[in-house]
Amino acid sequence: MALTESNMLPLGMEAPDFALLDTVSGKEISLDELKSDKATVVMFTCNHCPYVLHINEELVALSKEYMAKGVSFVAISSNDVENYPQDSPEKMKALAAEVGYPFPYLYDATQVVAKAYDAACTPDFYVFDVDLKLRYRGRLCASRPNTDVPVTGEDLRAAIDALLAGEAVTEKQYPSAGCNIKWLK
Repeated sequence: MALTESNMLPLGMEAPDFALLDTVSGKEISLDELKSDKATVVMFTCNHCPYVLHINEELVALSKEYMAKGVSFVAISSNDVENYPQDSPEKMKALAAEVGYPFPYLYDATQVVAKAYDAACTPDFYVFDVDLKLRYRGRLCASRPNTDVPVTGEDLRAAIDALLAGEAVTEKQYPSAGCNIKWLK
């Protein structure tokens, strides 16, 4: 596992469109079907990354809290499953059930979507407004595995709260850090 920071896409860019397999329902789901009239959170994640495992409990609680307020969430795994079989769609479905993901968990087999979002690591978060313009990109919070910093979700929460209040999201944003996306060879 190589610690990798997220790429900081330009704020204001439009969300790249996608239609991917939801490993939970078995159906293809598009961004257009997922987007919210409040805010849309797109997350790049995977099953095996210790940085993702470290935040999963807070991620579930945070997403349930904000989904009740009309915010939509979607997780996408883009890892090479031939070399990382623990990230296969079947295992994604099992993990989503085990952890209790309340959002779709999509599989990006070709990695086209990860490249369109310039995703670099897991976890990696993007928050889009009602017009699907990027307002936040980066980390959930400052917590990392093997630190005493609690997992609070404060950075992502602040961005979503600002959008829900009709306020500007702070431009002082920190990259996420985690395992690099496992690219196809």
